[in-house]
Amino acid sequence: MPFSSYKFITMKKILCFVFLSGLFAINVNAQDTQKKASPLVKVSEKIASGATVTIEYSQPSVKGRTIGKDLEPLEGKIWRTGANDATTFTTDKDVTIDGQTLPAGKYALFTLFEGDNVTVIFNKTWKQWGAFNYKQDEDALRIKTKATGAATASEKLNITLDANGVVTLLWGNKSVSFTVK
Repeated sequence: MPFSSYKFITMKKILCFVFLSGLFAINVNAQDTQKKASPLVKVSEKIASGATVTIEYSQPSVKGRTIGKDLEPLEGKIWRTGANDATTFTTDKDVTIDGQTLPAGKYALFTLFEGDNVTVIFNKTWKQWGAFNYKQDEDALRIKTKATGAATASEKLNITLDANGVVTLLWGNKSVSFTVK
């Protein structure tokens, strides 16, 4: 085969590779821009005590399912307080939560619903998927609070944090609050 024919075949292969690579890159980029089923949400506030508190969570939707039956939280089971990775709670200074001390740091935020009684858990192992590897002996703090009826049902999990340090979780027809100082 003459050298010029070999060069032409190689050039065709290179162009084909470049074209297919471009198509792959466009497809990957298009997937990244699609709306996620449980998008990542971040709320952050400098509270009255001077600490900056940040909560990051993936926001699930009810989508016609029944919370407590087809959808977490399930009665008596640890919940990641969101979807996907465990929800994280970060504070840059020591704080008190409902009167109990939580040292500065990053924590996984779990909840345990038992009727209207809710245990809010700050776990030292913040980087974990869901609550599958949750270990109680890694808890930094547990507080007890109550779930109340929400004024309006929330299709998506919403966690709010105000400048007074009030954290509120709204999910379905339930509302759970605690105060960070």
